[in-house]
Amino acid sequence: MSKDAVETITLIAGVGVEGDAHAGAKVQHLSRVERDPDQPNLRQVHLLHSELHDDLRGRGYEVAAGAMGENVTTRGIDLLGLAIGTKVRLGSTALVEITGLRNPCHQLNGLQEGLMSAVLDRDEQGRLVRLSGIMGVVLEGGEVLVGDKITIDLPPKPHQPLEPV
Repeated sequence: MSKDAVETITLIAGVGVEGDAHAGAKVQHLSRVERDPDQPNLRQVHLLHSELHDDLRGRGYEVAAGAMGENVTTRGIDLLGLAIGTKVRLGSTALVEITGLRNPCHQLNGLQEGLMSAVLDRDEQGRLVRLSGIMGVVLEGGEVLVGDKITIDLPPKPHQPLEPV
């Protein structure tokens, strides 16, 4: 599940991150393949806000970039507040369209006990809030380097809030 932090990744249009276990035009996540192997892969790229790492470390968890399986770690962007269909430009060439929230799985507890529940919360109405990042599909491929500029292009209003994919 964990990935090594690297200086560069290559995104492939319609596929995902080169060499990643979840790369593919069709769904790659094992539980989803069992249900329907022909459904489109809406989870080609996993983006996670590094502020979550900061919060988790403050609560005693040992996490760093890549620890929770993310492909891209950001800072200063409200990823969870983006809308479905938001386009995220990574560097000068790669373009990812946001499809939804990452639904964390029990494998997180294999990294550290209690980590899965640590990335879940409840809002004022008692609804489950998933904090473990967002997912997207690659519209335009290219290399993404550490420190590359990230540009956000929201879809036309009304915006649809992110739901788990």
